[in-house]
Formats: sequence, C-alpha cells, structure tokens
Amino acid sequence: MLDQEKFNQTAKRRSAENKKYLQKLKQREPRKVDEAFHQLHEEVFEEINCLTCANCCKTTSPIFYPTDIERIAKAMRVKPGAFVEKYLRIDEDNDFVLKSSPCPFLDGENYCSIYEDRPKACREYPHTDRKKMVQITELTYKNTLVCPAVLEIVERLKKTV
Repeated sequence: MLDQEKFNQTAKRRSAENKKYLQKLKQREPRKVDEAFHQLHEEVFEEINCLTCANCCKTTSPIFYPTDIERIAKAMRVKPGAFVEKYLRIDEDNDFVLKSSPCPFLDGENYCSIYEDRPKACREYPHTDRKKMVQITELTYKNTLVCPAVLEIVERLKKTV
C-alpha cells in the first residue's frame, strides 16, 4: 500500500523544483520530450499498481463530457439528466465535474464500479503518454501532487532530459 502521507510530503517538498523543471521542458525538442516521457511512463507503470493508491479518484474529479454522461447513464440504466443531477455539478470553467470526492464509483478496494464506461479523462489519466507533452507541463506539474507515478516519472526525467 502507498504511504499517502509520505507521498504528500515528498511531492510538496519537490514541488517548486518540479514546476521549474517542467516549465524548462517547453524549450526542449517536443519529440524528444515525448519519447522520454513515454518510455518512463511504460517503466513506471510496470512498477506501480494504481489499485494501491487511487489518489486521483479520492481527491480530484475528471471532466465529464456529454459523451461520457450519455455512456455512463446508459450503462447505469438512468436518464442522463438524472445522472447529472445525482453526481455532477458545473465548475468555474463551466465543465461537468463530480459533486464530491472521493469518486462515488470507487469501491473500498480502489476498484471503479464504472471502469468499462468511465470518463475519457479517467481513461487518459495521468496523461504522461500523450503526444506534445510540452503543451501540458502545467497539468503534469499538478499531477505530480496527486499521482505517485507522475512524480516518479518526473523525478526520473530530471536525471535523463
């Protein structure tokens, strides 16, 4: 199991350094940055099992796009409006997000009860295998404070790029 308190302390301690480092990555060749991220993404996720943590599901909400809402509502056999009313709110960016955390679809063993139908944002999280990583350095920085795998990827990246 993940020691959440230790992770939070480490992430906070390295926060300023990581933010500065990720900002500097914008000056590097995007293709090389992508290659390094993608290789480290594969390596780190061979070692880290998300089920031992699920901090993303416990602390942050994904954006729910209309297609996500339709798909999840259909799978749950409820009307999209009823799904929105029960689980979602509109945030300051005018996006649908969860009303509360932890995610209501996360069970006690860190499994997602709507995994097959989960939102696109959940499917793509933590976004460390995307193209054009230099365009999402701010998001990557924020994710170092939530996801132990992202923190580990950035720590290893600092040693190579």
